[in-house]
Amino acid sequence: MTKEAENERDDMLVDDPEPQNEQLDDIPDEFNPNYLKVYYGRLFPHADMFKWMSYGNDGKHPACDQSYFGRREFSFTLDNDIYLRFQSFKNASELENGIKDKCPFKIDIGPVYSVDPSKRLAYAQSGDNIFTPVERELVFDIDISDYDDARYCCSGADVCLDCWPLMTIAIKVIDTSLRDDFGFNHILWVYSGRRGVHCWVCDGKARRLNNEQRSAIADYFRVYKGNNNSKSKVSLVGPALHPFLARSYFDVLRDFFEEKLLCSQQLLSDDRYEKILEMIPDESITSELRGKWQDNRRSSSGKDVNVVRWEQLKQLLQSGKQKATGIRRCVEEIVFSFTYPRLDMEVSKHMNHLLKAPFCIHPKTGRVCVPIDPNVCDDFDPTNVPTLSKLLREINTGGLQVEGDKVWERTSMGKSIRYFRESFLQPLMKSCKEEIEESYSAKVNQSKNSLNW
Repeated sequence: MTKEAENERDDMLVDDPEPQNEQLDDIPDEFNPNYLKVYYGRLFPHADMFKWMSYGNDGKHPACDQSYFGRREFSFTLDNDIYLRFQSFKNASELENGIKDKCPFKIDIGPVYSVDPSKRLAYAQSGDNIFTPVERELVFDIDISDYDDARYCCSGADVCLDCWPLMTIAIKVIDTSLRDDFGFNHILWVYSGRRGVHCWVCDGKARRLNNEQRSAIADYFRVYKGNNNSKSKVSLVGPALHPFLARSYFDVLRDFFEEKLLCSQQLLSDDRYEKILEMIPDESITSELRGKWQDNRRSSSGKDVNVVRWEQLKQLLQSGKQKATGIRRCVEEIVFSFTYPRLDMEVSKHMNHLLKAPFCIHPKTGRVCVPIDPNVCDDFDPTNVPTLSKLLREINTGGLQVEGDKVWERTSMGKSIRYFRESFLQPLMKSCKEEIEESYSAKVNQSKNSLNW
């Protein structure tokens, strides 16, 4: 079961639905399960989801695996918290009909198994227990609720424009590393609909990683180790930062901390600076800083007091007289503690984890789980994504009542679907077809060589 399925069970409970005959031109902002039928019937990109999950195996090429899509697990969460796992579909029409029929509150996507997941029990009863995951995207799950010790504006699943940039920073750090350090190209970032972001790494070599290899990649990103009871929140090993961490620090984390987070969260205000002082292992330094800050509660220079105090802290910790490496590294550790991505490691380590599908509607917020372009992720506003109620109002006005396959183009979801198709799906399909052709050619050549021998 996904982390979201476990943690957001309460999110599946909704208020009593509005009457069925309510006029669509007077749609309330709250999530309403009755309107999912319209959304899945007219806006959800069924065909694109099928093409994505087929990875080129829906074509006529002799190397296409016609059973590939049918071995993918889909899970539906229905009204009243009914959870249906191990759903499978043979083709695009079956997938579309299944979604339209069930109108799930949430769709989770699992791995491709060795056999059809809906028939797993039959294989087990026959004694031929070969039901095992064989392929799955490398996925990452990052929740803003895991940053509660780094933000003061919100807590739990709540999010605002002051703390959401923590998710933006996570996207920048992880996306750059996946591309530059691991050579992955086909990466999809998706807003979870409420409190975080999901990442799907879809390259063939990523989908075929085993659990040990996935764990190794997850551990590569493991820096944050803290909790509310520990003073040291991060583990920066060695005399100097690893090149990946150094790049993240100098290119992204440091400036974000100093230019945005420090002031937006008032991290060094009078009632908050003790948390940062606790991270400094030298009592003489903390005493000196505490004395300065208690005597000067306001900045005489006109600068924000948080900025002034941070400069004082850096000057003391990084001055020449501080010989101990641990003291000099303290500034880096503080920045990493507040800004470095906090991943749900277990989601990334195991092939059989489920993750919510893009373009679902979050039942607590009514927001669509839209893709996020990492190249312009600074512009993403979680409070301004399309909602179910907004989309239905758009369908019901401006002549959108006309039936057609491209109603979505004239709604606020149009930009998201176009990005999904043009920037993610099309390059991915080109790569998949090339990979299928190369694999087929290699097998043909191998067969010829064996015959010649």
